[in-house]
Amino acid sequence: MAQALRIEPDVQFIRELQAAGGESLKKCYQCATCSVACPISPANDPYPRKEMIWAQWGLKDKLVADPDVWLCHNCGQCSDLCPRGAKPADLMSAMRNMAYRNLIPGSAIGKWMQSPKGLPVLFGIPAVIFALIWVFMAAINFGGWYEGGSLFPTGRVVPGKIFYGDYTVDPVFILVTVFVVLSFYKGVKNLIASIAPQGTTMVLGKKKNILVCLLEVIFLEILPHSKFAECGDAGEKNSRKIGHMCLIFGFISLAVVTGVFFVGHWVGRIPGLEFIYMEVPLPFTNPMKILAQVGMLLLLVGLTMLTVRRKGLDPAKQSSNFYDWYLIGVIWAVALTGAFTQFFRLADWAVLAYLVYYLHLVTVFMLIAYLPWSKLGHLVYRTAVITYIRSMGRKAV
Repeated sequence: MAQALRIEPDVQFIRELQAAGGESLKKCYQCATCSVACPISPANDPYPRKEMIWAQWGLKDKLVADPDVWLCHNCGQCSDLCPRGAKPADLMSAMRNMAYRNLIPGSAIGKWMQSPKGLPVLFGIPAVIFALIWVFMAAINFGGWYEGGSLFPTGRVVPGKIFYGDYTVDPVFILVTVFVVLSFYKGVKNLIASIAPQGTTMVLGKKKNILVCLLEVIFLEILPHSKFAECGDAGEKNSRKIGHMCLIFGFISLAVVTGVFFVGHWVGRIPGLEFIYMEVPLPFTNPMKILAQVGMLLLLVGLTMLTVRRKGLDPAKQSSNFYDWYLIGVIWAVALTGAFTQFFRLADWAVLAYLVYYLHLVTVFMLIAYLPWSKLGHLVYRTAVITYIRSMGRKAV
């Protein structure tokens, strides 16, 4: 005789899921259309039907230990075909939203990222930091560029006259980078611990090297966006894939420019290596400057495509939440403030150039410093999960 299993629903967890974007989960009547419709759901352990069951029953332990939440690419096909409007895609997204908040326990940032109520604090932290730097540089008359107590330096427009990289921007973002890396390490460690099998796991055959799995994930899935080619209808596939690829390669381009400039600026001071020294602003003929323009253009194209797509979603089938719009909004702010800083600098409109550059630094800080708690964090978390399950002998599909 089968032994009875006692289920203890976590009602508070259900409420949190609904607040995070899964408000329609109670409409599900388990027809399994979603799992059949999902083009990347594995046949032997399909999703998102089982996740809908666990969510309705408040089985938090099941959902927290479920790697499939991270394998979903949120194309929305399951929600489009759901006969009850239960929006299973929104539930999967809500689970990830809750993970962003909870993977790093004790962090106030996760709470601030939940809703627009936290925006003043998220914006205020970098705004105060860079405002204090600006006021300090003017107070000491840095470089002799500030006359008569003005906050705006005289002469040619050069953002470094206010935010001189060596003493201001570089130290701030080096600390931010260390903070983000340590936060991601803690978050990934907790995530893998939550999905790892309990006890001893026997792996039949040769266990794959974790580094090899990571390289496979990066070069076979992430960079070519191979899963996007399988999700949604033909038009949806193309717009999502091209939009996301423009965005990620735009970020890669700008990261390369930043890294090369950082090395050139600091390593180029070593005797014998002066030939690689770099200082801003770079001439437009410099290869790194050209790459930066390409990266900015890719960001703008990708953002436009993804914003149009998100605005066009049918709210009856798939919803957008604060996590979605925060990320899109911050990336728009980074791209536009960067572009307008360059425009105002070339036009020699000093006041506008310095003010917009100040906002650019604030938005870049918001994008990078809060990365482990934002939707963009899935680049790290999803990569970690797919890499881990590959090493255990399972593919994403």
